[in-house]
Amino acid sequence: MNEQEETHTAIPNEAASDRLNRSCFCITLDRQVLGRAFERETGDAAFSATLLKTRPHLFSNVAIFASTQMVKQMLAVVRAIETISGLPAYRDAVLAWAPEVARYDPGPVGVFMGYDFHIEADGPKLIEVNTNAGGAFLIAPLARAQRSCCQDAGQSRGRTDADQFESAVLQMFQSEWSRQGRSGSPRRVAIVDDDPEAQYLYPEFVLAQRFFERHGIEAVVADGRHLLYDQGTLQVGSGPIDLVYNRLVDFALAQPEHAALKSAYLDGAVVVTPNPRAHALFADKRNLTLLSDPEQFRLFGVGPEEVQVLATGVPRTITVTPGNADELWTKRKRLFFKPAGGHGSKAAYRGNKLTRSVWAQITTGSYVAQAFAAPGERAVLVDQSSEFLKADIRLYTYAGGVLLAAARLYQGQTTNLRTPGGGFAPVFQV
Repeated sequence: MNEQEETHTAIPNEAASDRLNRSCFCITLDRQVLGRAFERETGDAAFSATLLKTRPHLFSNVAIFASTQMVKQMLAVVRAIETISGLPAYRDAVLAWAPEVARYDPGPVGVFMGYDFHIEADGPKLIEVNTNAGGAFLIAPLARAQRSCCQDAGQSRGRTDADQFESAVLQMFQSEWSRQGRSGSPRRVAIVDDDPEAQYLYPEFVLAQRFFERHGIEAVVADGRHLLYDQGTLQVGSGPIDLVYNRLVDFALAQPEHAALKSAYLDGAVVVTPNPRAHALFADKRNLTLLSDPEQFRLFGVGPEEVQVLATGVPRTITVTPGNADELWTKRKRLFFKPAGGHGSKAAYRGNKLTRSVWAQITTGSYVAQAFAAPGERAVLVDQSSEFLKADIRLYTYAGGVLLAAARLYQGQTTNLRTPGGGFAPVFQV
């Protein structure tokens, strides 16, 4: 993202973004342009029509507005965490609770890291980090299919990121290949998930496949349960696999049906990205207990700049234990509870919604309690009536650099991409 300052004399930046999110009802998405973009990328005229028919709330008609200062603060949090992840004391701490497979370091750092933020009046708050963040291949065409709107809306900085997306992503995968000591380029890539055609974001897998093919790399969408490993070669279908773009939520490759992929990974027979080590270093929710604790900063040798950034940007998070369960129950209305190895907001709970039966599951599971940071709000028109939807902002990154920014608009406790008027939305900086 471009970080240069942009001034508006009529209204301060924070007020401008807040006011636009509350009162701008412009339809910025040109769905015809979006449809043509998907047709070009897939070579399939029916792809877009099928996508929008089966997933009608995947894309919002509106953009979300964020001030340049807010974006700078989010970038500062990303860079602070990327810096800390390289400190030996921090790595030792997070690997102590990680599975054994995470101690193997083949080199790659993980494609499409996702840093998710809620925007509050005093600045952005990091809610979580994800190592297999979905949506980027869908959002890049979305960002390019936007109309300008509103006198104070400025120009979308996200367009610059989206325009550069393809070359940046190609370079990212090439870098992962090289980080594992490979020369040249991978010949055959597998985009891997369990039962991929049943996944809500399966259309993104198709876009990723077409992306690789445009750049001369054979690609297949593969079921992780159907991979074979024989005589030092990982295979699927009719041929070997050189690189796996990993979308599995079995982050440690611990399930028996993923034994072939795990063996090939540990033998160095295939490049896997993101891999179990990346998840352990960045996405285990227990890591937030360290990244929000000033006492731990001192032990890790964190620099003063990173200390300040994390102190304001990461809500205090603690592990739920039998010893603190009673106290956390009394404070539950100000907390959000997440499973340590969770993904996609599954089994995550707002404290004020908890029942005793759910609380019993939390206290016997591996959970963290995070100080509640309210999501942002975005006004939208649904059936000609105005509604406020919740909003978060995700930065898709690689090695600390931002590839793309996007918002997710939703209603309910967690993001769902199924809310009328909601879905993925571009981020306009003002």
